[in-house]
Amino acid sequence: MINVTKSFLPDMNTYQSYLEGIWERNHLTNHGPLVLELEEKLKNHLGVKHLFFVNNGTIALQIAFKALSVVGDVITTPFSYIATTSSLIWEGLNPVFADIEPKHLCIDPFEVEKLARKGIKTILATHVYGNPSDVEEIDRIAKKYNMKVIYDAAHAFDVKYKDTSILNYGDISTLSFHATKLFHTIEGGAIATNDDELAHKVSYMRNFGHNGTEKFWGIGINGKSSEFNAAMGLSILPQVNSIIAARKDIFSWYNENLLGSGLATFTLRDHTTYNYAYYPVIFKDENLLLTTLKALSESDIFPRRYFYPSLNTLDFLKYQPCQIAENIAQRILCLPLFFDLKREDVLNICKIIKEINYD
Repeated sequence: MINVTKSFLPDMNTYQSYLEGIWERNHLTNHGPLVLELEEKLKNHLGVKHLFFVNNGTIALQIAFKALSVVGDVITTPFSYIATTSSLIWEGLNPVFADIEPKHLCIDPFEVEKLARKGIKTILATHVYGNPSDVEEIDRIAKKYNMKVIYDAAHAFDVKYKDTSILNYGDISTLSFHATKLFHTIEGGAIATNDDELAHKVSYMRNFGHNGTEKFWGIGINGKSSEFNAAMGLSILPQVNSIIAARKDIFSWYNENLLGSGLATFTLRDHTTYNYAYYPVIFKDENLLLTTLKALSESDIFPRRYFYPSLNTLDFLKYQPCQIAENIAQRILCLPLFFDLKREDVLNICKIIKEINYD
């Protein structure tokens, strides 16, 4: 069976050595030494000023909204994982959808500015599949209309734009370290910012608002993660460069062997150092996608319709038309991509696809 992804597991002895330290200290959670070590190493690795390790990528978004005092309407993308939208609704905020760029698949700044003129004060954009949003144009719009910018960077670990971490754009970026990601802590996430005041708010908001044991800075929530999760992250972080290199090879195998298939994919934004997080393909129509999906599943190969459906069409929301996102969502499929996927498996996947979709 070949799934769309596979979790990377480090050398068991490496992880075991961290566990032995946890047993010796009997410090399991509440900002233990491994959590603090992971935060410091991630700040250095990713090139950001402040980074806070939290228990998942969704709580990272929710804390970001609170730290920025977001209220009311928020301009966001319909082409993302559901957590981008559901976290807004959970916090009593109203997602206002801007359509996406047809090539890069990220939120379209032209559509963002049309909504910004209506007085909306917050933008929540996603670096889709790790492909950077148009951060420079979004920054221009945010400054012009006095807006706050949050980036959902769940897919963008180690991505750089113009030789700087993509996490250095906007007011706050959030990350997911779920087990399916190229860097993971089993469950987990992070909040990154270069703003000292925001960093202070995030630091207490993820810990019930505590200022010491008996005082409180303000309202907070439990966003902490454990020493066990941090141990997994510390075991995997030294392997990240080799993981990305392996994914890059697999990405190139797909590129070489899908020539002539009639399929398209996203266009990587210029000046991007990519992490090869996903390999999406766009079919001519949904019927071809469904036929291909069926053929692959009959060979125990299970890609994923990622992202489907377009979030603006969710039945618990009032419909807001986004023609490009809806069209792409119906036709896009993420193919299997993980660190030890074999070349012969990629060739077989491509063979099945081309038999159905040959141009």
